[in-house]
Amino acid sequence: DDTPGCTKEACSFRDADMVYREKGIKVFGVSIDGEKSHQKFISKYQLPFDLLADTEKSIVEKYGVWAEKSMYGKKYMGTLRKTFLIDEKGNITKIFDKVNVSEHADEVLAAFGEK
Repeated sequence: DDTPGCTKEACSFRDADMVYREKGIKVFGVSIDGEKSHQKFISKYQLPFDLLADTEKSIVEKYGVWAEKSMYGKKYMGTLRKTFLIDEKGNITKIFDKVNVSEHADEVLAAFGEK
């Protein structure tokens, strides 16, 4: 929560919230941060959607987004930034592996129009 990338992405979904609601699309965010951190982040940026606290890493592991990353030559475990579109039956219909945080809410919305 509250990192530059997460903030840009969350705020882009916040700004598109009315359109998502009109189309019946529900947005959730998931991270390994705790509930307190999520509540502060939601409050600070007035986010209209739920953030799921996956402190046990069960969701990120199941979806394959807990992986080895590298920065400045150092390797570490972290969460990959991906988006999954999930239909009413719980089936994954699309995966966004590359996320441009500033434009992502519009990309996701466009993908719903492709169905």
